[in-house]
Amino acid sequence: MITIQNLTKRFGNFTAVSDLSLEVERGSICGLLGPNGSGKTTTFKCLLGFAPATAGRMQIDGRPLEPATFERLSYVPERSALYEWMTVGQHIEMQRRSFSRFDASRAKDLLDLFKLDPNKRVKRLSKGQQTAVAIILAFSIRPDVLVLDEPASGLDPIFQRVVIDLMIDAAAGGATILFSSHQITQVERAADHVAILRSGKLVLEGVVDTLKSSEKIVEAIFDHTVPPLDGLAHDVRVRRIERSGRILRAYVHTGSDDVARQLEALGPRSVSVLDLNLEDIFLGAVEPDTVDRVAVSTGDPK
Repeated sequence: MITIQNLTKRFGNFTAVSDLSLEVERGSICGLLGPNGSGKTTTFKCLLGFAPATAGRMQIDGRPLEPATFERLSYVPERSALYEWMTVGQHIEMQRRSFSRFDASRAKDLLDLFKLDPNKRVKRLSKGQQTAVAIILAFSIRPDVLVLDEPASGLDPIFQRVVIDLMIDAAAGGATILFSSHQITQVERAADHVAILRSGKLVLEGVVDTLKSSEKIVEAIFDHTVPPLDGLAHDVRVRRIERSGRILRAYVHTGSDDVARQLEALGPRSVSVLDLNLEDIFLGAVEPDTVDRVAVSTGDPK
C-alpha cells in the first residue's frame, strides 16, 4: 500500500534522508523509529508531497501521489496544524464539508471518547487536547491510509492507549498505517513491522516478533565493578556488550546458556537470560556495537 524507493532528501550540503526504501503492506502497522534528527518527519513530508525529494519514488496503492489520494488518506503532523481561532466543532464541520467519506457518527463517538467540548476554541486547548482533535479529524473519514507523526504526543497514558487501540482497530479493518513515536512501548504494542533510522539511513527493518526472537540478553549484576571478560567480547556468538556500572549485558545470537555459565564463573551476584524487547532492538540499532556507560555513583560498593 505504501512504497518508498531510494528516497534521498538533501537540504544544501546536509542529507536528511539517504537512499531509503520501505514498503508497508495493506492492513499493516509499521512503526518508524529513530533518534531526534534521524529523518522520520522528513520522510513523511516527502511521502506526502509536502517537501520535494532530491531523489527517489513514492507510491500509495501502486500509484504516485495525486489529489484524489487525500480523499482516503489521513495525516497527523508532529506539530499542530489546527486553526487556533476556530472551535473544535468548526474543525469537525470543515472536515465534513471537505471529505466525502466523512462519518458524522464516528466523529461524534470520538469526540465523546476524548471528552472534548466542541464549542471550545483550539487556542484554549492543551497540547494533548489539540492532538486529540487531530486524531478525531484523521479517523473520522475512515481512511485507507494513515500517516501519523507522534500521534499520541501530549496525551496522558489513558488517551495514549485509546490512540493505540484506534490504530489497531483501523488496521484490523484493512487500513495501512505508518507512524512514528518516541514512546517505544507504544510502537511495540501497535506495530507488526518496524523500520529504524539513524542519521537518515535505514539501519534495521523487519517483523517485530521475528526481530524479538533473533537474540537473547544475558544480564549479570556484580557487587563491584564488572571484571575483565576473558575474551567474551570477541566471542562470535556475542553481537554486543553493554556495561553500566555493576551491570553487564551481552546480546547473544546463540548459546545464551553457555554465555551465562561463562559469566557465572566471574562471580556475579546474579545472572539472567532475558528475551529481547523493542527497546533493546532499537538501542542495538542506533548505538555502537560495544557500549560503556558511566553509571551514576551509588556510593562505596563494598
